[in-house]
Amino acid sequence: MGLHEIAIGGLFLPPLFAYVVIGLGATFALRALLFRLQGGRRLWFEAWFDTALFVLCTAATAYIFSAPFSTTGAL
Repeated sequence: MGLHEIAIGGLFLPPLFAYVVIGLGATFALRALLFRLQGGRRLWFEAWFDTALFVLCTAATAYIFSAPFSTTGAL
């Protein structure tokens, strides 16, 4: 994906917008999974947990999609 603008209906959006949308979806999925596994009993501050999880998911998405991929096949 890289750092290119995204055109939606003639409106140019920054790439961070796509990263935030993907990060939000990943946050909802991970939060549902974690609460199903442990029931949410161990979290004292749910709002802080949700915020931190969103920031981590968005940062991970931005890192994954903006990292240059090697085309030579070498690791």
